[in-house]
Amino acid sequence: MSVTAWLAVAVFVVAYAFIATEKIHRVVAAVGGASVMLLIGATDAEHAFFSGESGIDWNVIFLLLGMMLIVSVMKRTGAFEYLAIWAAKRAKGRPFRVMVILVVVTAVASAALDNVTTVLLIAPVTFLVCDRLGVPVAPFLIAEALASNIGGTATLVGDPPNIIIASRAGLTYNDFLVHLAPLVVVVMIVFVGLCRLLFRSAFRYDPARAAEIAALRERDAIRDPRLLAISLAVLVIVTGAFVLHTVLHLDPAVVAILGGLLLLVLSRLDAEAVAKDVEWPTLVFFVGLFVMVGALVNTGVIEVISQAATEAVEGRLLLATMGLLWGSALLSAIVDNIPYVATMSPIVADLVAANRTGQSQVLWWALALGADFGGNATAVGASANVVVLGLAEGAGKPISFWTFTKYGLIVAAVTVAMATLYLWLRYFVIA
Repeated sequence: MSVTAWLAVAVFVVAYAFIATEKIHRVVAAVGGASVMLLIGATDAEHAFFSGESGIDWNVIFLLLGMMLIVSVMKRTGAFEYLAIWAAKRAKGRPFRVMVILVVVTAVASAALDNVTTVLLIAPVTFLVCDRLGVPVAPFLIAEALASNIGGTATLVGDPPNIIIASRAGLTYNDFLVHLAPLVVVVMIVFVGLCRLLFRSAFRYDPARAAEIAALRERDAIRDPRLLAISLAVLVIVTGAFVLHTVLHLDPAVVAILGGLLLLVLSRLDAEAVAKDVEWPTLVFFVGLFVMVGALVNTGVIEVISQAATEAVEGRLLLATMGLLWGSALLSAIVDNIPYVATMSPIVADLVAANRTGQSQVLWWALALGADFGGNATAVGASANVVVLGLAEGAGKPISFWTFTKYGLIVAAVTVAMATLYLWLRYFVIA
C-alpha cells in the first residue's frame, strides 16, 4: 500500500478510538477525521461528495432526513403517546413484556420498511413508555436497534446492505424471503431469550405505576385527529412505495424525502419548528463516517484486505462462505456495513462467477448475514445503531459507545454462529 493509504489507516484508527472512548464528541471525531482525510489527499471533493463507491451515501442521508421529518410531524399528533400507553397496558405494566412487544414490533416493521425508519418511529414510543414505567430507557433502545438489524435482514428493503446486494446480484424480494426469512424468525426467538438475560436489571416491576397505566385511556393521548389521519395516510403511501420501489423505479431515499416534504406541506405546521426536531448531529456524523470509510476505499485499503481474504479461500466454496460470513461480521463491526457491502459486492460477484456451481449463490447470503448481523456488534456498525445513539442523546438519555457495544458483541456473536450453522446445513448438507 502507498504512504497515503497507511496515513488513511492511521487517521481512521485515531478517529475510531476517539469515537469509542468518547474523549471527543463522536460528531467532532468523525468530521475531524474526514477533514484530515481530505487534507492528506486520501480523498478529495470529487470522491467524497460525488462518488457512489467512495463518497457520502446521499441515499442514506436523505432517507434519514425524510423519515425524521415524518416523525417530527407525527410527534405532534399524540400517536406515540397512544402507542406507548397501548403497549404498557397490554403488558400489564411489566417491563420485560413491554420489551418483548417493542422488539417484535421493531423486527417485523424493519422487514416491511427498513431498520433506520423503524427505529425512528419506535424510539419516541420507547421514551414515553419507559417514563411511564419508571425504568431506564437505554436497554430498551439498544434491544430495539439490535432487533431492527435482525428483522431487516429478512427482506430486500429491510437493511440498506441488502438493497446493494440485490442490485449487484440480480436478486428479487422473494429471494430474500425464501433464503433469509426462515433464519431470521428463529434468530428472533433466541434474541428475545437473550434480552431476558442481558437486560434483566432493567425489568423492575412497580405495581403502583402499573395501576396508573391501567387507568389511562389511549384515546385521550390523541391531540390532533386531523393531522394524525394525514400522517398515517402519508406513512402508508411511503411504506407501500418502499415495498414496491423496484417496480416504481424510485429509490427509498426519494420516497422518504418526498413523503417528508409532502407531510410537512399538508400539516400546515411551521417548517422551522419541524426542522428543529431533525437529528442534525446524527446526519453530520454519518457524513463524516462515510468520508472516512470512503478514503479507505479510495486508497485501496479495504480492497487489499478483501482480496487477500478472497485469494485465501478461492475454489473452496464452504471455506469461502464461512470466511465471507465471519469476515463480513468482523469488518461490519468496525466500519458501517453500507460502505463495506458496497466495496465487497463486486468481489463476491467475481467469486460467484468463478465457482460456477448452483450453490455459489450462498456467497451472497453469507455477505448479507455477516454484514447485517455483524453490524450489531458495535455502536457504529449499522445505521440504526448510530440513529438510536443520536436519538438518545437528543432526549438527554445518552448511551455510550461501550454500553451499546458490550451487549451488541454478544448478540452479534450468537446470531452469526446461528447463521454459520444455517448456511452449512441448508446449502452444504441438505442440498
